[in-house]
Amino acid sequence: MDSMPQWRLVGDWFDVCSCDIPCPCEFAQPPTNNHCEGVLAWRVRDGTYGDVPLAGLNVLAVGAFDGNIWTGEATVSMGFFIDERADPRQRTALQAIFGGKAGGWPAGFAALVGDVRGMGFAPITVEIAGDLARWRAEIPGQVTAMAQALSGPTTPPGKRVQTLNPPGSEVGPGGVATWGSGDVTEPAPVFGLQTNFVGKSSKHIPFDWSGPGSN
Repeated sequence: MDSMPQWRLVGDWFDVCSCDIPCPCEFAQPPTNNHCEGVLAWRVRDGTYGDVPLAGLNVLAVGAFDGNIWTGEATVSMGFFIDERADPRQRTALQAIFGGKAGGWPAGFAALVGDVRGMGFAPITVEIAGDLARWRAEIPGQVTAMAQALSGPTTPPGKRVQTLNPPGSEVGPGGVATWGSGDVTEPAPVFGLQTNFVGKSSKHIPFDWSGPGSN
C-alpha cells in the first residue's frame, strides 16, 4: 500500500436490485427473501490517481449474494466492467481502486466480495438527471438498469424520497440515499450472473473517496 499514489474519486453511484422497496440492505438488514441481485454503476465526475486523470469515466458491476452483507455472513459474487474509453494508465488506476488494492473505502467494500467473476472492458453509458428524477446505466446488448425517483401521494412536487446517513451505504458513511423504483434487463448471463425484473428497489448516493489511507 505504501507504493500506491494518492488518489481521489468524486462522483455518483446507484444500484438497481431485486429487493422490495426500500432495499433492506441499505439499513444493514438481510435482503428481501434473503437474496439480492442486481446492477451497480459508478460515474466519476472528478478524480485523479497520482497524475492520471479519471474524470468522465464509468464503472459497472453485476452481483448477487444471500444473507446480510454487512454481518459477514454473505458470499458476494460480482463481476466488473471498466469504461472502454479509459486508456491503459486509466484502466490500471480504476482496476487498482475498484479491485481494493489502492485502499480507501473501495478496499473495504472489495473485501466483502468473495467471488470475483472477472473485470472486463466495455462501452458503459451512465445517465443521471440533474434533479435526480431518473438514472440509467447500459452496456449495449448486455445489461440495462434504469430507475425513476420514488414518489407517492404525500411526496411534495419536485421533492425526492431520501435517507440521511443510511447504516448500510455501499459508498461509505455520511451519504444521502435517494430512492427509486427500477428495472433491470439482461438478455443473457453476464459473468455467469443473470437477473431481470421490474419495479424493484434502486437508490442513488454520491461518493467522495480518497486513498491509499482509509476514509
